[in-house]
Amino acid sequence: MMKGFLNRERFLGILENINIWDVMVIGGGATGLGIALDSASRGYKTLLLEQSDFSKGTSSRSTKLVHGGIRYLAQGNIKLVYEALQERGHLLKNAPHLVKKQRFVIPIFSWRMGFFYWAGLKFYEWLAGSLSFGKSQFLSRNEILKIFPEIRPHSLKGGILYYDGQFDDARLAINLAKTCVQQGGVVLNYFQVKNLIKKIGKISGVIAYDLETKKKYSIYSKTVINATGVFSDSISKMDESTWPILIKPSQGTHIVLKKSFFSSSNAIVIPKTTDGRVLFSIPWYDHVLIGTTDTFLDKSDLDPKPLEEEIDFILQTFKQYFVNTPKKKDILSAFSGLRPLFFPRRFSSSTPTKDISRSHKLMISPSGLVTIIGGKWTTYRKMAEETVNKAIEIGKLNKVPSITKNLKIYGAISSSKNYNSYWKKYGEDEFYIQKLIEENPLWGEPLISQGPSYFCTKAEVVWMVRHEMARTIEDVLARRFRLLFLNAQKAIDIAPRVAALMAKELPRDKTWEKSQVAAFKELAMQYYYPV
Repeated sequence: MMKGFLNRERFLGILENINIWDVMVIGGGATGLGIALDSASRGYKTLLLEQSDFSKGTSSRSTKLVHGGIRYLAQGNIKLVYEALQERGHLLKNAPHLVKKQRFVIPIFSWRMGFFYWAGLKFYEWLAGSLSFGKSQFLSRNEILKIFPEIRPHSLKGGILYYDGQFDDARLAINLAKTCVQQGGVVLNYFQVKNLIKKIGKISGVIAYDLETKKKYSIYSKTVINATGVFSDSISKMDESTWPILIKPSQGTHIVLKKSFFSSSNAIVIPKTTDGRVLFSIPWYDHVLIGTTDTFLDKSDLDPKPLEEEIDFILQTFKQYFVNTPKKKDILSAFSGLRPLFFPRRFSSSTPTKDISRSHKLMISPSGLVTIIGGKWTTYRKMAEETVNKAIEIGKLNKVPSITKNLKIYGAISSSKNYNSYWKKYGEDEFYIQKLIEENPLWGEPLISQGPSYFCTKAEVVWMVRHEMARTIEDVLARRFRLLFLNAQKAIDIAPRVAALMAKELPRDKTWEKSQVAAFKELAMQYYYPV
């Protein structure tokens, strides 16, 4: 079995030598990568095209949770919760280097609501069955205050501890791409689909452009799958100009603070905010991540920006429950993601986004375009399996069952291995990165040396360019390192050093370096407070 290294030049060579693919996937987020992996692992000739970088959009901007969704229980969506809890268990088993169990606490300020949460979490635990992450338990008021010394004690009765999952979304996306390649698939970033090819009214391929070389390609496939998330409608309209608008983007904003504002290793759930949502405060890479909001937007954007009212809402809600009161100047990074919510016609524009189901929807157009919309990170694998099953039917492919339920994600490591927490996210790839440092000891130098979150070595940048298809500073600092999402100012500070390393590897000239640094600084200022 081939290594799952990502090499753009090699993939372009394969692209030019295959006349017709079995399955072509448009979109390199969680859903698209999951579909490509499922397809390739069944033995189908599989190609994935992404207009930007893998997980550039929604899939790198989540709340970093692998969970069943406790609030969906309150909505009565038991099927979605059950499916998500099963998939949560499979993810922990298949990607132990990227997914971990996390303790969550719901503080109780009313005994009536406490009983309600207790019953719900016991049901949540029961639904997980043998894949449960651990037993929930009641905590006394004193125990809560010991775990969360920063919490406001007024009216606090106690709390309920339960277990869910946490992960690094963008890093998992990169490893899904690697697993797909390991299984024989081809994935290309910075490759934009401009139109669909039809033959006798049926989809037979796409017209696409390599955004780096500006070369145009006519690519043929037995099936074409639209997995572009919030941009799904734009691809569907290439197929049929009268296609109705089915996606309603909902923005979720998060802020990142220093750990001093929330020192506990446990996450906390604020079960009901003023807009009826759930707000999480979660330890993440030695910081605290707080979110999220739920704001309807009129249009989708590849780089969505946090709204002032969203930031104010998060800070105000945090202030209501915690003694420490962060200000905007304390925000190290703020980022937003767009949920691709399926918006049936029966809903009006005034329908709260929290009331719209997170279940996915699979649709087939008269011309055979397969479109998958909605869903959530936790259920990406199940969504992919269902989509490929439909693609087999549409493309009249030989039926082969899915194997992804038990397929290890690239880099998966044995839980018995004693990995340093910093290197664990690379899994087995740590060996190869350490070999680079042996070849050139200077590459072992950290780009920033202020704690484990900022250890980022030069060798990792070299690795990301050579074997993870990083093409821009943003690819490195936003998604392969998570520094832009943790501390925008620190990311701006090291951008010139990252650009210099990348320029030697790609290779690129000084003009490219300068333009990259300027473009990244402009982007990073959208994450940075004060603005």
